[in-house]
Amino acid sequence: MQSNDARTLVPIVVPTVAAGAIAAVVSGIVAGGEGAIGAVVATAVVCLFMGLGILGLQFAAKHFPHLFQAMGLVLYVVQLLVLFAFVAVFKDTTLFNPKTFAATIIVAAVVWVAAQARAHLKAKIFYVDPDSSDATKNDKSGSSS
Repeated sequence: MQSNDARTLVPIVVPTVAAGAIAAVVSGIVAGGEGAIGAVVATAVVCLFMGLGILGLQFAAKHFPHLFQAMGLVLYVVQLLVLFAFVAVFKDTTLFNPKTFAATIIVAAVVWVAAQARAHLKAKIFYVDPDSSDATKNDKSGSSS
């Protein structure tokens, strides 16, 4: 994991877990213990799949930089479809309240994406490498003309 990705992961996970904790408390009040369990499971599912998505995107950026933007778009679509599949699979479960599970998945996913966008906007990531050997070669060749 690159250092800039590690720096953006904490500001993404913390708001998502905080939203999940709030959802667990509200679900516990509204639907009892099953509601709280559903909210906690939903938050864990969102953090797991979205976190794996970041790792997959890092792999794509490292090995297939020319496909990075397309992989990012495909990744978000797949993540949303997987989360939708989780809601569909667990709609009749008796382990937890499926309505609080579904609501928390939606809330946690929205918070994750918003926090990821904010973290990316706040990150100071170079898009030009100032120490690149190509840049120094071009500067030397430009100055000798």
